[in-house]
Amino acid sequence: MFEDKTLVCQDCGQDFIFTVGEQEFYQEKGFENEPKRCRDCRTNRRNNRSENREPRKMFAAVCADCGADTEVPFKPVDGRPVLCLSCFQKNKA
Repeated sequence: MFEDKTLVCQDCGQDFIFTVGEQEFYQEKGFENEPKRCRDCRTNRRNNRSENREPRKMFAAVCADCGADTEVPFKPVDGRPVLCLSCFQKNKA
């Protein structure tokens, strides 16, 4: 049903192979478009995007279990308990 395809990377212009296995994966996931970048350019793009992000905004909170001051990456809502990392990990286990 599928055959390896040679595609051209839109970033570097080099040919790359869109393998049968990758095509099957794309179909399984419901992706309709073929990749536009080779593996190296996709990796570089992903790495550059994460480096250019602003640091995550943190909010001060008090742990509902141990009472320690902590910071969380979401705005705490009144009436809902917030846990510090160590209490969260204990409760998760």
